[in-house]
Amino acid sequence: MLNLDPSFTPLGENNSIAHQSFLFAGGEPHIKIQADFDKDEPVTVTQRINSFNDLGLICITVDALKRMGVKEINLFIPYFPAARQDRVMIPGEPLSVKVYADIINAMNLASVTVFDPHSEVTPALLNNCVTISNHEFIKQVMAKIGTDVKLISPDGGALKKIYKVSEFLGGAEVVECSKSRDVKTGRLSGFKVYAEDLGGADCLIVDDICDGGGTFNGLAEALKAKNAGKLYLAISHGIFSKGFDDLSKYFEQIFTTDAIKEVEHSGVTQIKLRDIC
Repeated sequence: MLNLDPSFTPLGENNSIAHQSFLFAGGEPHIKIQADFDKDEPVTVTQRINSFNDLGLICITVDALKRMGVKEINLFIPYFPAARQDRVMIPGEPLSVKVYADIINAMNLASVTVFDPHSEVTPALLNNCVTISNHEFIKQVMAKIGTDVKLISPDGGALKKIYKVSEFLGGAEVVECSKSRDVKTGRLSGFKVYAEDLGGADCLIVDDICDGGGTFNGLAEALKAKNAGKLYLAISHGIFSKGFDDLSKYFEQIFTTDAIKEVEHSGVTQIKLRDIC
């Protein structure tokens, strides 16, 4: 195991390979791997990719391992970068997810494991891709808040996954919702809840990514207008770029993993990937 971030050990710390990584003055990542490990054994590299430098560190790590004679290299990256940029909406945009996938595919890895990918595009683009679903994550969330809640699908894109979660949990009720987005400005509007009256039932919104939180704030208002009880939010990949002030107005508790970063906030419960995977 080679955990590039010593504080992020999603698969444990057993048989960890010692190394030192740093940035040169020009900003380039560099690594020095100690040679006291069995080169005939497979090596799994773990990393959270939050920048191109994080990806660059993976690339040079794989190169170093291959030069040391390692034959089988696996990669564990829970959040796949640019996963939301999986289609070209307007002329002039890149297909960013394919750019990242092409770079990773060029390393000829034995496997690439991702957690709760945004859509089916990422696994389709990645060679030897292994996916870990959000099922165990949501199971642990439900154990904390109680099983008598409705699962809320924030939009049509999440429906297929949330019904699989429901099946895994034994048939939890699903409420479908939708929203409108202006592809040029990104502005959200038109939140709809496809239920007449929620009857005061507690609701758990389940989604893979929370960035600024606009989707969930708008959806929370729509749910309350349909007589929802307590609201909870379960997010596999918590970016939370605008903090928690607005989200905390609507949600009793927010649940996330450490797939993106560590989060310390009284309104957030973080479940470690090492307890899920």
